[in-house]
Amino acid sequence: MGQATTMTVDRGRFEDAVTPWEQADWRAAALGWSERELARHGLAETGPREVRVRPWSILVRFRTGTGEREAVWFKASAPDAAFEAALGGALAEWVPEHVVTPLAVDAERGWSLLPDGGPLFRHVLDAGGAGPESWEEALGQYARMQRALTPYTDRMTDLGVPCGRTGRLPVVFDGLVEGNATLDPDARRALRKQRPRLLDWCDELDAYGIPDSLDHCDLHDAQLLAPAAGRFTFFDWGDANIAHPFTSLLVPAGAVRERHGPEYVHRLRDAYLEPWTDLGPSLPELRRAAALATRLAALGRAVSWFRLFPGTPDTGCAEASAHWVNELFADHSPLV
Repeated sequence: MGQATTMTVDRGRFEDAVTPWEQADWRAAALGWSERELARHGLAETGPREVRVRPWSILVRFRTGTGEREAVWFKASAPDAAFEAALGGALAEWVPEHVVTPLAVDAERGWSLLPDGGPLFRHVLDAGGAGPESWEEALGQYARMQRALTPYTDRMTDLGVPCGRTGRLPVVFDGLVEGNATLDPDARRALRKQRPRLLDWCDELDAYGIPDSLDHCDLHDAQLLAPAAGRFTFFDWGDANIAHPFTSLLVPAGAVRERHGPEYVHRLRDAYLEPWTDLGPSLPELRRAAALATRLAALGRAVSWFRLFPGTPDTGCAEASAHWVNELFADHSPLV
């Protein structure tokens, strides 16, 4: 295994991150578990390992062939996102056609071993192999997956997936405002004054009666795979929560606006809403619900910035979280 056991480690701009990768016993356990699972699936390593260390996760790429797609990925999530391993296994059981099916899961330790699922959607877009209409296909498929998952919300909560249900958002907001040291007293007072607007939005959104589901919470073009034309698989659930499903529109709407222009955002929204049109609300009501949900989605984004390995400096993440809290009351709408 000489060549296969050599490793390169990429820490990006996070040299000060404190992660289990620095612990020899943890490395030995994680790599040993991965090796055993690779062998169980009849997979042999064919090249050096590539390690990616971040404040929120550790990835190890194992080469298992010579082609571009011949790789297997080990992932360890930070403790507050450790539910991702169990969730990934459950999604492969409940909606296998929409997700990457793990080769192995250690739910207790928050570890997953994942096959290569094909090219990133971002790379397909960069190469000119897809355009904004592909985003519409992807979001329509994602909405159908969310519809299929609505019966499983309590089971996902039992797996540790955080709760971002609309009725709980005022409590989430209060914690984010009072607990973030990067907000000065004036900023806190200004946010508290806006709280009645938040309550009104939550009440209005709940009144439409759309059932909660799984919100990916960071569904940009590098968080979905495009293994074949018109087919997509969704992965990387470490930021996820149980929430109003339409909150998932926030990140892809921004991605489409940035890459293709604002004129495509409404088309994306309506393609996403189409699978929900049989629930009773009219299309204008669904559009209003989407506008409310994407605004409230800022709170889910704010919360997710704190899912770090313990001991990692979090000032930058706290600043990012404060940005999202302020986005909640921004003059612009995410869907405009």
